Amino acid sequence: QVQLVESGGGSVQAGGSLRLSCAASGNTDRSYCMGWIRQAPGKEREGVGSIDSDGTTTYADSVRGRFTISKDESKNTLYLQMNSLKPEDTAMYYCAAKELCWYPAWNYWGQGAQVTVSS
Repeated sequence: QVQLVESGGGSVQAGGSLRLSCAASGNTDRSYCMGWIRQAPGKEREGVGSIDSDGTTTYADSVRGRFTISKDESKNTLYLQMNSLKPEDTAMYYCAAKELCWYPAWNYWGQGAQVTVSS
């Protein structure tokens, strides 16, 4: 079992930046594929991006070039640096983990962090 806790959400004006953190605890002795998923009100969940155990990252087209996913394994912490934020980035952001990136479903989820971008 892995427990995930997000922090760092908040409100920002368009063009601003925010950094989300996701602290992992529990069975962290092994490596996982980690990712960020967001859901805006009335919309379906959208994968933001992921980072594999070897550090390989993938991003949704909507955030590529603006968002950066990184991790600090010594702190068991995942990060999402969000720059040039747009109102359409407003959503609840969830941290998630699964054994391998090619698995279709995420096994572990955090409670979510709200990000609100005003125009």
